[in-house]
Amino acid sequence: MKPDEGELGFPVSRETTEKLRSFVDLLLRWNRRVNLVSTRSAEEVWQRHIVDSLQLLPLLPETASNALVDIGSGAGFPGMVLAVATGRGVDLVEADKRKAAFLVETAARLDLRGVRVHAKRIEDTKLPRTELLTARALAPLPVLLHHARALLAPGGTALFPKGRTAEEELTAASRDWIMRVERFQSRTDPASTILRISEIRPVGSEA
Repeated sequence: MKPDEGELGFPVSRETTEKLRSFVDLLLRWNRRVNLVSTRSAEEVWQRHIVDSLQLLPLLPETASNALVDIGSGAGFPGMVLAVATGRGVDLVEADKRKAAFLVETAARLDLRGVRVHAKRIEDTKLPRTELLTARALAPLPVLLHHARALLAPGGTALFPKGRTAEEELTAASRDWIMRVERFQSRTDPASTILRISEIRPVGSEA
């Protein structure tokens, strides 16, 4: 199944589509023995995970370099999907050894030479500061901002898809963090929001 370009608002090349299909096939095979995702069919994976990750493409900062760090990568959403779609160098951080092994095999099978998998806890991963950070279904926003502060370069941007609790999490985060927030309604779930956050600093710190 190929995503509808009009619905997504950006073109999807045939090569990207084929690689994503191969990704889904590999994921479903691994999912029989390793719990990667709860969905059980290719159509479910495409709609709930592939398309949901692809919708971040128009939100990527134009000034960002090829560097992208995805934390808590799990089965590769959104980091692996963005690597396929953009050709960027992507660092995937996933502490679960089995999931990390899946990511390594996926990168090899899809010939994604710019993908690097780090089978470590986020706080134990040593990476150069990045211009772009992503995380999906990982942790509440205050926790994500703590990681973002440590991993983002000055002027860097974080993209965090969030569900129904987005505004509650923003309220909680504002007690300890100052940030610039842009909200984008999810195209796969009307109740969800994608947060694009920059200029992150702790309350009380100098700009």
